[in-house]
Amino acid sequence: MKPFRPERVRVRHEIGATVRLAIPLILAQLAAVGSNVIDAVLSGHVGAHVLGAVAVGASIWSLAIVCGIGVMMAVPPSVAQLDGAGRRGEVGAVFRQALWLALVLGALLWFAVRHAGPLIDLIGVTPSLRHDVQRFLFAISWGAPALTLYFSLRGLSEGLSLTRPSMYFSFGGLLLLVPLGYVLMFGKLGIPPQGAHGCGIATATALWLELAGFATYVLKHRNYRGLNLLQHFEWPDWRRIGALLHVGAPMAVTLLAEGGLFVATALIISTLGEDVIASHQVALNVATLFFMVPLGLAMAITVRVGNAVGRGDASGVRYAGFCGIGLTLATQLVSATLMLALPHFIAALYTHDTRVIALASRLIVLAGLFQFSDGIQVAANGALRGLKDTRVPMAITLFAYWGVGMPTGWWLAFHHDLGARGMWMGLIAGLTVAAIMLFVRFWRSARRERWRRHVVAAIPAQA
Repeated sequence: MKPFRPERVRVRHEIGATVRLAIPLILAQLAAVGSNVIDAVLSGHVGAHVLGAVAVGASIWSLAIVCGIGVMMAVPPSVAQLDGAGRRGEVGAVFRQALWLALVLGALLWFAVRHAGPLIDLIGVTPSLRHDVQRFLFAISWGAPALTLYFSLRGLSEGLSLTRPSMYFSFGGLLLLVPLGYVLMFGKLGIPPQGAHGCGIATATALWLELAGFATYVLKHRNYRGLNLLQHFEWPDWRRIGALLHVGAPMAVTLLAEGGLFVATALIISTLGEDVIASHQVALNVATLFFMVPLGLAMAITVRVGNAVGRGDASGVRYAGFCGIGLTLATQLVSATLMLALPHFIAALYTHDTRVIALASRLIVLAGLFQFSDGIQVAANGALRGLKDTRVPMAITLFAYWGVGMPTGWWLAFHHDLGARGMWMGLIAGLTVAAIMLFVRFWRSARRERWRRHVVAAIPAQA
């Protein structure tokens, strides 16, 4: 008879709980990527000019998305810690302040997107595209407040370990975007063709409809009863908003640092020729799709660690973090195996150009090599986010990506004539350094229980 091992039972329980939380989040992230695919497909069928305008505009809009999502990422761990501590009565107060933060942030992003002229000049957009890029940005900017408010609702729901609504409404927005984009971009139902401008209107409209659906669901569904979300009107409480910004602002910087690394890499590679650019886009798209799995897991790890912190459960923090990281490594083993074993097959799904396939397959192999470091860094970051530890991870990310990754990539690409492969090797170096440092940071924080002295301050008591 085998001896009873409670640690095995706890590991199985933790992995099961993380998987149940993560699957809807992974599907929600895939839906978000799907919206970019829909915009590209519809724009491409309208014409190359519209596709170019939407591609440039979407790149600028993605910066706004990263800022909005990064700051609002403070909501899930805040709610999860309260939920774990049995202080659900205080969730409503935090949520109302998150709404104020979302409104202000949405207004700032609306203004920034509408005044992105200097950034358009910096990118060096072709003069023939500039007008349509600006029209796209003017239209889509109206979706900025909806985006930030939507993520405040997602943060509330996910912090309560209710992740299915994120999946439902992400796919709902995706389904709405198809007919809206088709009608507005091509000009149907008596509406004149709007091209890139129509794409921006469709995306902004879909965001507001997603928000309306999610808000109605939260206000009506029994899972959210008793939280007193809108029990009464509250003016901004700068102490609570400051606590959210303390966690969220570094996350926004972290995401911008990571996104900026990939944007800068793409711009550098764009000087190496059309075939190289195309191969880079193929490999990057493959890596992005596979990245949605560890990203969804990282979001689930944040909630599980946050719950354990709220309970004051030191062993729970360790189990949630390390089981989540181990689970992420298992999924990354699958993605790495596919990329390393079938690079030509994967590349051929995107194009019939033999030269692009050959170049892209080399980059896909490199993408396969950084699957483990990419998985560890995003999972460890998710665990640290559950501890509300975001400032040091921000510094680690900036150093790893821009202090190690970019210089290494540039040196290999141009001083060793490795071209795009050199830049991707730089990505591997940056992600590996980030993975090691973030994992060590979580390991030390969990082992020494340094998070305990910050828990009370991180969850301000209701006044």
